[in-house]
Amino acid sequence: MHLTRDLYHSSLSLLTDLYQLTMAYGYWKSGKGEQEAVFNMFFRKHPFKGGFTVACGLEMVVHYLQDLKLSADDVAYLHTLQGNDDKPLFEPAFLEYLANMEFTCDVKAIPEGTVVFPHEPMVRIQGPIIQCQIIETALLNIINFQTLIATKAARMIIATKGEPVLEFGLRRAQGVDGALGASRAAYIGGCSSTSNVLAGKLFGIPVKGTHAHSWVMSFDTELEAFDTYAKYLPNNCVFLVDTYDTVEGVRHAVEVGKTLRAKGFEMMGIRLDSGDLAYLSIQARKILDEGGFPDATIVASNDLDENIIMSLKEQGATINVWGVGTKLVTAYDQPALGGVYKISAIRNPNNEWDYKVKLSEQAIKVSNPGILQVRRYTENGEYRADMIYDEVNALPATPIMIDQIDVTRQKPLGGQDWESEDLLVPIFEKGKLVYALPTLPEIKNRVNAQLANFHQGIKRFVNPHSYPVGLESNLHDAKYNLIMRLRGANK
Repeated sequence: MHLTRDLYHSSLSLLTDLYQLTMAYGYWKSGKGEQEAVFNMFFRKHPFKGGFTVACGLEMVVHYLQDLKLSADDVAYLHTLQGNDDKPLFEPAFLEYLANMEFTCDVKAIPEGTVVFPHEPMVRIQGPIIQCQIIETALLNIINFQTLIATKAARMIIATKGEPVLEFGLRRAQGVDGALGASRAAYIGGCSSTSNVLAGKLFGIPVKGTHAHSWVMSFDTELEAFDTYAKYLPNNCVFLVDTYDTVEGVRHAVEVGKTLRAKGFEMMGIRLDSGDLAYLSIQARKILDEGGFPDATIVASNDLDENIIMSLKEQGATINVWGVGTKLVTAYDQPALGGVYKISAIRNPNNEWDYKVKLSEQAIKVSNPGILQVRRYTENGEYRADMIYDEVNALPATPIMIDQIDVTRQKPLGGQDWESEDLLVPIFEKGKLVYALPTLPEIKNRVNAQLANFHQGIKRFVNPHSYPVGLESNLHDAKYNLIMRLRGANK
């Protein structure tokens, strides 16, 4: 599906910050608008104090870029913007230029579902600087959020040890866009289904759901509520048992389950939504087993996250399906990824690249210069290291990778049994889509395959292993020399 067209029925060309347009105007007025530049989108720290991040959101970026064209209404609105002198902010000729502008950039990106690490360019944009600048905000908005939620979902799956996780955070999500993006990303990260019916329609995600406490409370007795639900939806019976007395509710579910079975249907299970989930699940399992329902699932919800799930498992909980909502779709413990978008090179009048670096008093905030690519090295089926390098320069047979923060940590890469692949792949060439978008199940499978090839240590929730990522030595030296030159020039 094409989200921007199917949901919004128009392009999202004005999904940008005003300063992108004021800079674009400055580029245009100064004659720099068509100057070729390179920008990279990356993040500096893993979310949730974790050891890995799952790339997500590229498909929507593709759709956004395909439709990057101002409408007549967009242009009319921009004509109304004024500066602090109450005069038009932009002159008509500039707005005419924007209205006629076609997207012509080259785009390389790391495919969705890939496990990525800090400072690695997830998306690289190369083309006229005015175009590179205008798309910054939308790109960050889409990828930051969906990457955050896909990562959170993957952590949930690790906590459940592969048991199904149902996403039902629609009612607590941050608006319509947040809900849809979260449902998509959560499915990619590993959730088996969603309660969000619109997400099911738009993305083909399986939808699941039964009934709420209000259904039970609308009847005189819980038993009557279960029996009525089973009468009309006999093929969708997971009974919410904690409206009044949870243990008694499980017994009522068993009673109705036997009636269902006599009619040729099978009770799917029960749901616990409050109380001591470990204790209640153990009691429920005994009642279900003794009642003749050993295969009935026990679904648990109630503000779950990966840490609570792990704790419940350690307590011997007999839960085998996990319902998560608020703490997944809002990334409750870290509401933003913090991805950034920085220029790394610009063509000079001699048609040569001038490399750019953003300086900072914090080493982690100093950006990387060059035409950047990420090469992942594998030995005996396990990922060993990711090296960021400059595509312009040929790599030595055995490159040396240098840590970006601690230059004393240096690692030669490659060997007889080593293999490697470049992670950034072509998406657009001169504005034309050259990438075949994978299906959501294919992306989801990629997450599983990726995580399986990493050392278990990066998947720990407490003090995870730090996977080796660094700069190829020539890129490191070029960055160091550029930093020293800039610091000297700006004293």
